[in-house]
Amino acid sequence: MKENNYALIMAGGVGSRFWPVSRESLPKQFHDLLGSGRSLLQSTYDRLEKIVPAKNIYILTNEKYEELVIEQLTWVSRNQLILEPAMRNTAPCLLLASLKIHKLDPEAKMIVAPSDHWIQNEDAFINNVNTAWQHCDDERLMTIGIAPTFPNTGYGYIEFEDADASFQKVVRFTEKPDHTTAKEFYDSGKYLWNSGMFLWKAKAILNAFKKHAYDMYALFNTGYEILNSDKEKDFLLEEYPKAENISIDFAILENARKIGVVRSNFEWNDLGTWGSLYDQLPKDDDKNALVDTEALMEDTHGNIIRTTSGKKVVIDGIKDHIIVESNDVLLIIPRSKEQDIKRMRSSAIDKFGTGMK
Repeated sequence: MKENNYALIMAGGVGSRFWPVSRESLPKQFHDLLGSGRSLLQSTYDRLEKIVPAKNIYILTNEKYEELVIEQLTWVSRNQLILEPAMRNTAPCLLLASLKIHKLDPEAKMIVAPSDHWIQNEDAFINNVNTAWQHCDDERLMTIGIAPTFPNTGYGYIEFEDADASFQKVVRFTEKPDHTTAKEFYDSGKYLWNSGMFLWKAKAILNAFKKHAYDMYALFNTGYEILNSDKEKDFLLEEYPKAENISIDFAILENARKIGVVRSNFEWNDLGTWGSLYDQLPKDDDKNALVDTEALMEDTHGNIIRTTSGKKVVIDGIKDHIIVESNDVLLIIPRSKEQDIKRMRSSAIDKFGTGMK
């Protein structure tokens, strides 16, 4: 385990597609969705601690989740929390984190990891990470791609061409396509799913920001001398909200020319929707997945059912639905329409008020 290895856990999202369980006050990364006894955030930390010194694991999140992170990762220093004073997507927070770490360690190599992934075979994951790090230099950025198993419209795609035996050269990134395009990508055999895991040297990503997002780089770099000091917070309160609201994909990855991708050797799920959670849960003989639920079911097939702890559920004649209860909301929607949950959440907020957030 090298002292120059660092990890950035992205834990600032709301997880609106897991509504109504995931709320602004308690997003999905702080929930034990798989029934493992560990939240998604805790499981991500456990996995990264195998390849990165504990003191080099940083959690990027919104400042309103500071106490939730400390509550779940009690051993982590508050200095390892990078707190966003405003939501500005992934590019600004990754630039800030890279500047802070580069100031501490100019030779730092980093892995950026979302806090909500399920990964099977962690040894294969570690091998893939180490392979990607081997190809990181002062210019090349690396990512880990997932071999698609069907034309999923919920993931971004990475087009690649053959390069070295251990990685492929990235041709382009494409955001979530429509079904026709996703099928073309899948059938071509030249695309991987974008896992959202990125690896690079701190100096490489900073060079990329200088080239492709210079205004943002200049904004943050004016405070370089006070980063990692007591004066940092006041600087960020003033300057961070001025940063462009843009993802790392749009700001950097779609513009950078020297990017490589390692094809994953591990089973992966981004746990982005109730349907993706359904895929990972054990099921009964009728393909129903139950979470914190006791149920009496007749002619009921292919559902995911989650209720408040101890709730008894009696169901007849329901097939292929998401049935989720929180303390104040009951959601019932076909699994085929899971992508509509984010829209329905917005409609619920409009109708019932901000308590639905």
